[in-house]
Amino acid sequence: ARFSPDGRSIAFARSISGNTDIYVMDLARGGSSERRLTRDSGVDTSPSFSPDGKRIVFESDRGLGPQLYIMNENGEPMQCPGSGAREQACRITFEQGARFGDPVWSPRGDWIAFTIQRRGQFAIGVIQPDGKGMRVLTDGYQDEAPSWSPNGRVIAFQRTASKGAGPKLYSVDLTARNVRRVPTPRDATNPTWGPLLN
Repeated sequence: ARFSPDGRSIAFARSISGNTDIYVMDLARGGSSERRLTRDSGVDTSPSFSPDGKRIVFESDRGLGPQLYIMNENGEPMQCPGSGAREQACRITFEQGARFGDPVWSPRGDWIAFTIQRRGQFAIGVIQPDGKGMRVLTDGYQDEAPSWSPNGRVIAFQRTASKGAGPKLYSVDLTARNVRRVPTPRDATNPTWGPLLN
């Protein structure tokens, strides 16, 4: 589950009768406020809100393998970037043979970070919400679980350097030139960047 920017609701994936869809729940009202946003036969997971809370990016295998889609938070159809068609969810990744997952909207709203799987290896990449400007930022054996810094310019992630190696934490900036190890006492996974403290 992921919090909305105002902290009042969460987006999450739920599987019912073998079908996994995206839901949003108002935390103040609990289960009575649960709204189902997707109704596709594919597996829809990993929702992440845009900074203004109006859109959600998620992973779905409704196409050919896991890809990234965006939709309105209220579930209403939107005009898809590129095609201009009105759809309930718009696909934004199209690389043939690649699998996309772990999408996370940046705090500035200008990028979406993700994990991309190609030829058996995992890397961290970014794409603009309209599906343009995709860039792969890392070149490790298994890089996963991106998390944005509060300024939206650095991504923390976990890296397994080789088969059998333990996972470590790293960071990379949007230039892809500054990949740094984040020291931890032992192996570590799934980093989450805390908010800026005033």
